[in-house]
Amino acid sequence: MSEKQQHTPPRQIRIPNEDWSDFDDAAKAMGSDRAAVVREFIRWYLRRPGAKPPQRPPRDDAQLSA
Repeated sequence: MSEKQQHTPPRQIRIPNEDWSDFDDAAKAMGSDRAAVVREFIRWYLRRPGAKPPQRPPRDDAQLSA
């Protein structure tokens, strides 16, 4: 199986730029990335066996611009 076949297809969603940037900062503060957090959330949302909600960073670490 080639490297390309091992990956899931990209998905498109619309998210405001400010939220996307803040989400990136928050994921990095937790030692993760946006894609991993979204996948973790979806597994939890669908009640997959053993899935847990993604951990959120403390408010200070999230560097929210709001």
